[in-house]
This record gives sequence, C-alpha cells and structure tokens, in this order.
Amino acid sequence: MTNYDTVVLDIEGTITPITFVKDILFPFVTQGLDSFLTRTWGSEDLNKHIAQLREQAKNDVENGIPEAVLIPTDGSPEKIKAAIKKNIEWQMAADRKIGALKAFQGYMWKEGYSSGELRGQVYDDVVPALNKWRDSGKKIYIYSSGSVPAQKLLVGYSDKGNIMEYFSGYFDTTIGLKTEVQSYVNIAKDISKDPKQILFVTDNIKEILAAHQAGFQVVISDRPGNALLGPESAAFQIVTAFDQIQ
Repeated sequence: MTNYDTVVLDIEGTITPITFVKDILFPFVTQGLDSFLTRTWGSEDLNKHIAQLREQAKNDVENGIPEAVLIPTDGSPEKIKAAIKKNIEWQMAADRKIGALKAFQGYMWKEGYSSGELRGQVYDDVVPALNKWRDSGKKIYIYSSGSVPAQKLLVGYSDKGNIMEYFSGYFDTTIGLKTEVQSYVNIAKDISKDPKQILFVTDNIKEILAAHQAGFQVVISDRPGNALLGPESAAFQIVTAFDQIQ
C-alpha cells in the first residue's frame, strides 16, 4: 500500500466472522421476535421502529416488489404482530440492506448485548492492527450495512472488550449503499479527507470496486467462510489477516 492516513473498515467478514452474523445475530432476531414484540408492545421505541418498517413496506409496494409485506395501522395486536414478523422474516431471508430492517435488528440486539446474551466476536489480529494504526496517527472508521447503533454494540460489547475507543466515527447505508461509488465520495467529504489517503478494507468485491473507483486504496479481506473470490479480485491486495496490511 502507498501512504494513507485514514482506515475505513467493514465489519462482517472483515473484523468479525460471517458466521457470527449469520449463525448468532440473525437467529437471535428471528427466534426471539415473538417474545420481544410481546415484551415491548406499546413502547415508544417499538412504535418508532414499526413506523419505519411500515413506511419501507409502503415504498416497496409502490416500487413493485411483489414479496413486500404491508404492516396494517389498525386491527388486533396479533394481526399487526403477525405482519411485522412476516415482514422481517421476508427481508432477512432476502438479506436486504435496508435501513428500517437494520435499525430494528439493532434495536433487538441492544437488549441481547446489554444482558450479556450476545458478545461481539472480533478476530484476534484486529486489535493489534488497530493499535498500530492509532499509534501511527491514523484515524479509523467503520462502514457497514448494519446500522450505526448495531455497529457500536458489536465493538462496544466484544470478546476483546470495549474497543470503541479506536474508532473516530461510524457509517451505515444512510451515507449511501456500499456498492455505490458516491457513498465513498460522501464518506471522504464527511471526514474531510482526500480519497487517495483512505484505505478501505472489506470482503465484498463489489464494495472494493466502488471504493477503488472513488479513489480509495483498497484491500480485500479473505477470511474463513467468506464468499469465494473471483478473477476480478486479482487486481487488488488480498489478506487473510490484518498483520499482512502494510
């Protein structure tokens, strides 16, 4: 890598195993949704998240998405809960990177992290790299499709302790989708950095291509369980651990 003074990190498949997200975080939502809705029903926070899901569903229908599940505004609590559950299960099965869904997931995960039932998994080579970057004066950020609150929970309640101190900021899809070039332009502008001075690390080749087109330096994270890399990845540096990043 050439000289860079800023690092932007993906989460899933980069600093935490994909299996943690798919095998622990996602089932925590789908398996615990019934009891969570019952426990929090009528609360202001839940109503806010339901309103976001309802608005997203309305937009999905207007955009012609046939699988979209509308959430009624009236009817029995059981009817509304059933629609919410069906809506969330559909979106998660489709692995949608939609703000309303990600916010709801983060809302549920907060309870799990706070109770100790959830603990974020962070690769052993991550914290030494964070220390090296910080000690050399580099600023470190996170950019993930998960909501910013969910990002903070994972690094704040991790198996390496609270590592929030390393990060100068967090970005989610409110800055733009991770596969769009403009998102990286927006990040560089937000942190007042020349894109050429920013290193972005992720496992997703579409994100790599978008960030590279925006002028970022890029590194592909090839962790166990990540998607197989195709021939288009050959043009970029590929690492299996952060100590391989110079």
